[in-house]
Amino acid sequence: MVQDIPGTTIFDGHEAMKGYRLNKMCYSFNSKENRDAFLADEDAYCARFELTDVQRDAIRRRNVLALIEAGGNIYYLAKFAGIFGLSVQDIGAQQTGMSVDDFKAMLAEQGR
Repeated sequence: MVQDIPGTTIFDGHEAMKGYRLNKMCYSFNSKENRDAFLADEDAYCARFELTDVQRDAIRRRNVLALIEAGGNIYYLAKFAGIFGLSVQDIGAQQTGMSVDDFKAMLAEQGR
């Protein structure tokens, strides 16, 4: 049974199928050669994996939350984010709508 959690995309079978090509592309970033090819021509690299227009737009905007909504799995998207030096805190800040500093402060406060 899938729960409805407001503001949360549940990664289930449907989302996995929707994001298959996106996640496959992100997995390819395990290879430096592929990261370099992506950086050299992002649009051509996305076309190679047949990403949807929505996915390509989210890639251009570096919007990890939109990529999750487009079927991306955070474990694969972390490989994409890493290309641009985005940390887990950067992604968490995007997801919560907070600044990175505010997000880090919130984590520190909760850890006390």
